[in-house]
Amino acid sequence: MGDLALDTAVESVGDGRYRARLSREWEIWGPMGGYVAAIALRAAGTASPFDRPASFFCHYLSVADFDRVELEVSTVRAGRSALSQRVHVTQRDRPILEASVWSVAGNDGLQHDEAVAPDVPGPEALSRFEDLMADQPSTYAFWDNVEMRPVHFRSEWPPREPLPPVWQAWCRFRPTATFPSDPWVDACRSVVLLDVQSWPAASQRHAWREPHGYIAPSLDLYVAFHSPAPSEAWLLADGHAPVSGDGMLGWTGRVWTPSGVLVAAAAGQALYRRLPS
Repeated sequence: MGDLALDTAVESVGDGRYRARLSREWEIWGPMGGYVAAIALRAAGTASPFDRPASFFCHYLSVADFDRVELEVSTVRAGRSALSQRVHVTQRDRPILEASVWSVAGNDGLQHDEAVAPDVPGPEALSRFEDLMADQPSTYAFWDNVEMRPVHFRSEWPPREPLPPVWQAWCRFRPTATFPSDPWVDACRSVVLLDVQSWPAASQRHAWREPHGYIAPSLDLYVAFHSPAPSEAWLLADGHAPVSGDGMLGWTGRVWTPSGVLVAAAAGQALYRRLPS
């Protein structure tokens, strides 16, 4: 089992350069994309004078090995209340991820909140996925790091018919669930939970044809951080993949608190890859 704060930590080696080691505890088709993105976010946070990440965007360029990565953080634009940074992640000179990050200082402005959370049962009313599937081990190491309580669960799998391309589950990180003292690690919770929503949502629509012979690694990830909730252990992952065609799938995702606060929202594209026969 991995720990989000420890496994995304970066070490400064001077001149805007950092290094980190990718932990095998975060494996899904290799190092989970949101986990690698979270490390890039941590590097940006270390170099930023502000404690509020506003947005994160990245291209996934290569699948890394479970080994050391190097990160270079540079300033694109610096102002009194906002900072734009670029993060370049490499491994043995091979590009792994390229990210852009905005962080901001406290600021005044117009206010409204009309975000409507899904009408779903709370985490206390649902069962843990590992209890629902007690006779089957975790498919990937990543899922040992998150206690997941699916909103919709079918014991019969694959299903008999196509399902809506939606994936909703209450998630709580373990062994440490919250990181109220570090807003950048707290933001990493959203990055990881948003990134993981794409394939579970899209694959629902096609699971009745399993084995369908495809996976769909992400090309990119955009995250907008809206209302931090660093003391909320449970977060609702709310993923939708309404369009899949021309060898790609498009998805949107949100993260909500139990009280219906929209913590963060995301979108991205994924590219289908055929599995070896």
